Amino acid sequence: MKNMNSVLARYSVLIVLLYIAVWGGTSSCVSPKSIVYFQGDTQKHSSQDVVQNYIPTIQSNDLLSIVVGSLNSEANEMFNTANTAMTASANYSANSSGARLQPLGYLVNLDGFIEMPMIGKVKIKGLTTTEAADTIRHKLLNFLKEPSVMVRNLNFKISVLGEVKLPAVYVIPDEKITLPEVLSLAGDLTIYGNRSNVMIIREENGKREYARIDLTSRDIFNSPFYYLHKNDVIYVEPVKSKMLDTDSRVRTVPLIATIVGGISTLGILILNITK
Repeated sequence: MKNMNSVLARYSVLIVLLYIAVWGGTSSCVSPKSIVYFQGDTQKHSSQDVVQNYIPTIQSNDLLSIVVGSLNSEANEMFNTANTAMTASANYSANSSGARLQPLGYLVNLDGFIEMPMIGKVKIKGLTTTEAADTIRHKLLNFLKEPSVMVRNLNFKISVLGEVKLPAVYVIPDEKITLPEVLSLAGDLTIYGNRSNVMIIREENGKREYARIDLTSRDIFNSPFYYLHKNDVIYVEPVKSKMLDTDSRVRTVPLIATIVGGISTLGILILNITK
């Protein structure tokens, strides 16, 4: 019986070692150079000139929050109703009833106009939010005393897909945001994310652009896609090693199951013979 126990113990060890060898052999190592961001010189301190300064402007289909203030609080309500009225949306936090809400705001039409009470149509397409606020304030001088205007974009959205920890559509409260900042919101890339070939898809002025960004290089700071635009889509593709590794693991599972089953059957036969 001791000899039999010894044989079974050896078979058990053999099964475990075989499993580790086959399964572990399908894994691959990741080079540090493929996952470190912003690689360049190794100096402790260096500087780089900022060659671009993206300033976002208002475009058609932008949804704007326009808050008007003046000495006449009743008149202010007339302009601010659109900011307090709510509509269903999937991009804002849910309230206690479970419905997702966002302000209606002022929608910029295809011709670049918004329409406000009393002052009528105002063309603001191509303006910054600051310039739009000044344009609206100037028109309000005919109706309000010492008016103030604040304009903000409500539907500045960025989509993040692929090998990130938190893929989602992100509504950006600021007027501009960079690619590293959005990837930070998405929880950073997973270890399998291809940092040297991140795709950005951008649709503007009837044209769709595709750009490939290398996050491991400092050249990203000079890219026109460093600052993201409204409705940009970021796709982080998996590295080839993950695809090969996944394929290898899928193909080796039946083999491992067959080997383990064969060894187990052999062990049972030996037990039956020795009884």
